[in-house]
Amino acid sequence: MIKDEFFGDLKRHLDILEQAVLLTLYIWFVLRLWPGSFTEVTIHVSLLLVSESLIVALLLIRKPTKNISARFSDWLVAFSGSFLPLLVRRGEDPLLLYVGTWLMIFGMITHIGAKLSLFRSFGMVPANRGVKVKGLYAIVRHPMYAGYFFTHIGFLLATPSLWNFAVYTCAWGFMFARIFAEEKILLESPDYQDYVKQVQYRLIPGVF
Repeated sequence: MIKDEFFGDLKRHLDILEQAVLLTLYIWFVLRLWPGSFTEVTIHVSLLLVSESLIVALLLIRKPTKNISARFSDWLVAFSGSFLPLLVRRGEDPLLLYVGTWLMIFGMITHIGAKLSLFRSFGMVPANRGVKVKGLYAIVRHPMYAGYFFTHIGFLLATPSLWNFAVYTCAWGFMFARIFAEEKILLESPDYQDYVKQVQYRLIPGVF
């Protein structure tokens, strides 16, 4: 009984710690990319700032959970995957400006739609905050990550650099690790097991 109460309190504190760390990273990210003057404002940086702002907003209003992973490896993967995309810089001349812009918009619509479906169930570290089966989640199991992927590709095409390419390549590696870590916890739920039978693909229908 005492052991259960201890782990329950630990996971509640971990839930709060996740919010605090992500808020700190977000503030650092905004300070890095915030334009020094109006003439430095670009649509690509603006889209990225809006995208990350929504993440923090949902993280702060989400409902608490005790069913959050306490494994160090899961936390490392989650925060590495969240931290790495914040390291991108203002790039060089656009490679495919219009294609990049539209990919960013498509990606943002996708992951924003996924976040709104999750709403107060949104989180970064693997946890079970309820199984969502409607909206974009009826198409793929991880539409939010699919949206991130297209947003990253779009930003890379619009602001290309070897640094940004390296950052996103590493981030995608952690993203796939996060997907498998999340599903390891979610598959403990019979509801999610039924959901996996209905929605076979994780990111892109017919591909993965």
